[in-house]
Amino acid sequence: MIAEKIQSNQKPLGRSLSSLKIGQRAKVLSIHISDKKVKNHLLDMGLIIGTEVQLKRIAPMGDPMNLWLRGYELSVRRAELDMIYVEVL
Repeated sequence: MIAEKIQSNQKPLGRSLSSLKIGQRAKVLSIHISDKKVKNHLLDMGLIIGTEVQLKRIAPMGDPMNLWLRGYELSVRRAELDMIYVEVL
């Protein structure tokens, strides 16, 4: 499987995708979403390890957040972005 599971005593690398500021770009390092349906849906839409993303917008109440990746814009809930770890570019 593309995304590796994290062990309970192991701290993930990078920072969460939800912590980016508008306009910041990052590269996906790992995905730790436990709900397989949601995880597979995001993987199918191109949000995979190594993908470069940019935070474009945040909804007024902070959820969802709009990402630019692979030539299109994707809206994702903050709860899912909290479980995706990135390296800021």
